[in-house]
Amino acid sequence: MTYIVTDNCIACKYTDCVEVCPVDCFYEGENFLVIHPDECIDCGVCEPECPADAIRPDTEPDMDKWVEFNRKYAELWPVIISKKDPMPGAEEKDGESGKLEKYFSEAPGEGG
Repeated sequence: MTYIVTDNCIACKYTDCVEVCPVDCFYEGENFLVIHPDECIDCGVCEPECPADAIRPDTEPDMDKWVEFNRKYAELWPVIISKKDPMPGAEEKDGESGKLEKYFSEAPGEGG
């Protein structure tokens, strides 16, 4: 099992989760975070820290696409280990449907 980040993180990018990760397996895109599924140790400490409820175990239904999505971008984006401010408008976009199609950017974040 591994934990992964789903589309509700897009355009919110709360980073509360990165501070508690004991293995630094979060990677930062311009407007999204991902977890490298091969680095995650399945401890689960990140899941309750996410205000957007965007972190899920891969054992939930239909998570295969998100595991591969997280893996792909974790290999392209820089690691993030420090908490940053959420994106402007994060509260308004939390829970919005269709965020992957509307807002997702493949551009890397700053990391750090």
